[in-house]
Amino acid sequence: MATAWFVLAVGNERQHGGNDGYDDSPAAHYSWDSTVPQHANLAVGDVIALWDKKTLLGISVIERIDVGHTVKPSYFHEGCGKADFKQLKTGELKWWCNKCRTRFEAPGVRDKEVTTYRSHHSRAWQDLHGQLTGGEIRALCDKPTSQHSMRPARWERVRSSLLEAGAQVTVDTTDGARAVIRGGHRHATVQIRQGQGAFREQLLNEQGEMCAFSGRTPACALEAAHLYSFAETGEHHEYGGLLLRRDLHRLFDLGHIAVDPASDSIDVREHIRTYPLYGQLHGKPLTRSLHPQHRVWLGAHWDLHRPRTKTPETNKKLGGKGEDIGQSYATGTSPQVLSKPQ
Repeated sequence: MATAWFVLAVGNERQHGGNDGYDDSPAAHYSWDSTVPQHANLAVGDVIALWDKKTLLGISVIERIDVGHTVKPSYFHEGCGKADFKQLKTGELKWWCNKCRTRFEAPGVRDKEVTTYRSHHSRAWQDLHGQLTGGEIRALCDKPTSQHSMRPARWERVRSSLLEAGAQVTVDTTDGARAVIRGGHRHATVQIRQGQGAFREQLLNEQGEMCAFSGRTPACALEAAHLYSFAETGEHHEYGGLLLRRDLHRLFDLGHIAVDPASDSIDVREHIRTYPLYGQLHGKPLTRSLHPQHRVWLGAHWDLHRPRTKTPETNKKLGGKGEDIGQSYATGTSPQVLSKPQ
């Protein structure tokens, strides 16, 4: 049975203070060294799955592993000699030791010779961001309670979970131990959204070749984005959609991008703002004016994905009917707040 490795790639959100971190590029390469448990067990042909503690980022197959040697600084709490600590944002003593539960002024440092490893996996990379949650990933690991940054799992179990989540992944195994992610096609029974083409044509006629978030966009890159859960109702509501660029449509559906109904401005989640293409949209107004019914649906989406940021101003702009809109969005039922024009 093929082996899969869940490896942590937390970027700037890492808390462990024992070293300076690693130069990772999730879609291309992953780095570690001999101080990491399981460091010598990864092999060419193993499936590598990167995650950030909260969600799966993507999967691939290890093409090669570069091995080297270097001297690196390592940090420790001089009080207990352990390296399990993190930096704090407040207080005069800026560091906290998780082992002895104390604050301290600064970590000690010592040099250590280590073997370095870097896996390369860009050719078969599949972006599967959000397909598995952190909890689902932990449950798939051979040792679900492990705290290590590299955790083995049985690939067949991982593959089954991904397929159940709707990911298009196929794997062939050779020699009973190595895996290759392959392309190709398979037959499947799928639900077709009836009327979707006509719905899109209607929006194109009304709104032109204009993404509501980013501006002028070729028609071939625009999708008809429902502002509510179409899967629940199967209905194309009037003023229930906007044209969005394909990538922005996906981020909107996931709640990473929302529209503040109090200001009609775009709100981009903080971790998505680190990408300049999306960060530049944060706080910007929509590129088109909204019908009141648009604002009702967008308010429902906002309350679902930004429940703690609802303000009296938002509720007022929604006509004082914002109490249960988020639930309406989640269930796909129409929040009958505003009547449609006759």
